[in-house]
Amino acid sequence: MKLLCFDCDSTLSSVEGIDELARLRGPEIFATVEALTNDAMNGRILIEDIFKLRLEAIRPSLEDAAAVGRRYLATIEPTAKSTVDAVTAMGWTCVIISGGFRQAIRPLADHLGIAHVEAVDLYFGPDGSYKGFDEAYPSTRSGGKVEIIDRLRGQFAPERIVMIGDGVSDLETQPFVDLFVGYGGYTARERVKREAQAFFTSLAAIKTLI
Repeated sequence: MKLLCFDCDSTLSSVEGIDELARLRGPEIFATVEALTNDAMNGRILIEDIFKLRLEAIRPSLEDAAAVGRRYLATIEPTAKSTVDAVTAMGWTCVIISGGFRQAIRPLADHLGIAHVEAVDLYFGPDGSYKGFDEAYPSTRSGGKVEIIDRLRGQFAPERIVMIGDGVSDLETQPFVDLFVGYGGYTARERVKREAQAFFTSLAAIKTLI
């Protein structure tokens, strides 16, 4: 088995799911959350310092998560589906590793034909109201994607692991995978562009390296 691991936000889709949830709460909350997200993705603050803070400000409902799921599908990276289809035919198993939310990401994963999604579960009450999130999940904190990669390695014993993503949390996996590819099709983060082993602005380009 060979694993090709994709970040979701600003990689498989042009949007950041947490920002889209915040957008549903109006411009003031959106501006605050967007700034925090950018600071975390650029490595200026630790993701664990803001993860709960953002969600408490938004308190997303089950319907909000579904709305963001639709948004992901509407803003899918143009070559994502053909790339997943092509690399799957080449013998790779695709995985999504995200600090985003499983309920919102699942429709995009289903559309792409990706069965395995590593993402944070949101919790809802019987009426669909927000009741929290899985605070123990690795991708809620710095180094969490490395923990997930390590678990996948132990679970599947893959002969190769390739990771592609746009943020510093993705870049952290570089010493622990066979190849890390920085993605800048939507946001070219300077540190990622500078330090990544490879850097592309189209997901389709990954096929030239694996």
